[in-house]
Amino acid sequence: ITVTYTVADDCGNTSQLTATLTLEDSTGPALLSTLDLPSSVICSNVPEVPQLDFEDTCSLNPVTVEFNETTTFTGEEEIYDIIWTWTATDDCGNENVITHTINVITENFTTPLEGEKCIEDGLIDLYDYLPEVSDNTIEWVAVTEGVTIIDGIFDPLEVELGDYVFTYTTLNNGCLNTFELTITIHDDCTVLPCGEDDLKISKAVTPNGDAYNEFFTVGGVEECGFIIDIKIFNRFGDIVYESRDYQNNWNGQSPSGSVGSAGRLPNGTYYYVIDIKDSGIKPLAGPLYLGTK
Repeated sequence: ITVTYTVADDCGNTSQLTATLTLEDSTGPALLSTLDLPSSVICSNVPEVPQLDFEDTCSLNPVTVEFNETTTFTGEEEIYDIIWTWTATDDCGNENVITHTINVITENFTTPLEGEKCIEDGLIDLYDYLPEVSDNTIEWVAVTEGVTIIDGIFDPLEVELGDYVFTYTTLNNGCLNTFELTITIHDDCTVLPCGEDDLKISKAVTPNGDAYNEFFTVGGVEECGFIIDIKIFNRFGDIVYESRDYQNNWNGQSPSGSVGSAGRLPNGTYYYVIDIKDSGIKPLAGPLYLGTK
């Protein structure tokens, strides 16, 4: 700031004196925010980085604030430091540096995952079991002894039936996040579109030549290729008919020595037991009526 002083006497003579005042800003911006941060936490409780506000009475423009984070964590420490630094700069280049150090204790969080595969389903990509946010560059580790995996690929043909455990670990703010995957290898590989509810079993056999109910039939599973064994009993518990790989061709004929005439069983109520091989369906039993009407 330049100031000019002019001095005059009674005769109008004047004299001037010039003085220059220099105002220099040598103080950095002042912190307005309250820095309320912990000095020690576990890794899952590391707080969010706060936004700090500064002011500078000598600057015409807003204060510039830059944030920087450094850490001493290399992936192996159980305890490490996070250092947060805010640098506030005014128009004149003066700085105010605020630094806070947080001492962090690491933890390992485990998330269980499960899956099952048939031994004949082919190669298993373990990465398919991870959440979408996971990093496919991190390697899986086989916990179960004697198991080999290459680039996350597990071959079930190389192992016995049973459970196999693998782990996948990521780092997040120093916290270890481990996914523990258990895969069950089984041999239930063939799933046929047939079940007990699909079965259609005759309730009556009337071999009278009218083309209705001429034979005792077990239907509804023809497309599955099951082998059907049947036994038919009379009310006394005697087997009156038996067939392995039954072809829906019994029409009330009795085997040699059975009660009846002309090779035909008498009218009445009989009982069947049906065993559908390799279907997963338990043996079925029930009554059927045999008559000529």
